[in-house]
Amino acid sequence: MANVVIVGTQWGDEGKGKIVDFLTEKADVVVRFQGGNNAGHTLHVRGKTLILHLIPSGILYTDKVCMIGNGVVIDPKVLLEEIDNLKSRYISVGPDRLIISEKANLIMPYHKAIDLAREAAKGKKKIGTTGRGIGPCYEDKIARKGIRVIDLKDPSILIEKIEENVREKNFYLTQFLNAESLDSNSILKEYLDMAEVLLPYIGDVSVELDKAIKQGKKVLFEGAQGTHLDIDHGTYPFVTSSNTVAGNASSGTGIGPQHLHHVLGVVKAYTTRVGFGPFITELTDEIGEYIQKRGQEFGATTGRRRRCGWLDLVIVNDSKRINGINSLAITKLDVLTGLENLMICTGYMMDGKLITTTPASFKDMARCKPVYEKLPGWDSDISGARKIDHLPDSAKKYISFIEEIVGVPVSIISVGPSREQTIVTQDIL
Repeated sequence: MANVVIVGTQWGDEGKGKIVDFLTEKADVVVRFQGGNNAGHTLHVRGKTLILHLIPSGILYTDKVCMIGNGVVIDPKVLLEEIDNLKSRYISVGPDRLIISEKANLIMPYHKAIDLAREAAKGKKKIGTTGRGIGPCYEDKIARKGIRVIDLKDPSILIEKIEENVREKNFYLTQFLNAESLDSNSILKEYLDMAEVLLPYIGDVSVELDKAIKQGKKVLFEGAQGTHLDIDHGTYPFVTSSNTVAGNASSGTGIGPQHLHHVLGVVKAYTTRVGFGPFITELTDEIGEYIQKRGQEFGATTGRRRRCGWLDLVIVNDSKRINGINSLAITKLDVLTGLENLMICTGYMMDGKLITTTPASFKDMARCKPVYEKLPGWDSDISGARKIDHLPDSAKKYISFIEEIVGVPVSIISVGPSREQTIVTQDIL
């Protein structure tokens, strides 16, 4: 038996959705433990593409149970749209298959209004938020002003909280951000209507997970974004508003860390980043354009073009240390096909000194230059490979080099978007 935590090792968009979907076949429960609908997991199954923002990727398997943990912030409108979309594809999403933590915080219309107004006010200094209200919702959670899923069960509490919060937010929106005010009555009606549909899904995820684990069931803990978007450990301030690291799988779901048996770090075979922030191995030349086009690198949530660059093992090594990674899943290896030479960053030069960890200071990162190792590329199509021996020698060397520098084995290699285009070298479940 193994419970596996799946985390991104870069700036998100590593392909975690596919890896979760692939591993779910051998799992019993899949639980999301942080973030909100600012994340998107793109799945390719039987020739069809599906993007999920809140519901765990395991929902595509009809015999699995999916849970949304207390560490997630939930936009109920988005969640209901996602449920309806899945049902329209004849995928069952009843309360028997999806449990929403009663302790999760709800994203409110004023959170989204504040998010958008702040970014507009910052102009060129904006962070690049998705505008989904994630940050302001986490702010209210920490300030103990949040509206939780459990509040949907008690209209009197919901009315009191919404009216109090809207008064405060309207002052901030109109007097400081020069934005429009919101109407508390319309918000209340909308959320009471959505509550009627969501009530059957609400439960205690901590208790349900504990039951499943005691029954010997296998659990996948699905993270969103990536380690270097973590609010504490990422490239601050160009980060998300939650802890994206493996340790949050425990606090974000309500189970003890002794139940986390294996941490799988997902690594894209190159590096991408959406929005602003430091990116030391970024390529702005024709190679970057080649990777961007072949990899179809557009944000699953925003549709924004992703910045592309060579694989940076400095940030991956930081992720290994922070998460306690046991093995790696390499994704999109097929995208690199056709490049004569491949570069992998193993360190940074800053003011004439070699460093092998990411500086905490944004200004220090801006002074860093990548130190590369050159490896040979390959021309042959690898999308049909199903065993590591089917890969060309240069592709195998690329994988071995990553294992050597990071110091952990590669257990999964993805050579295409579908479930079948996957090589397994170690059964982690």
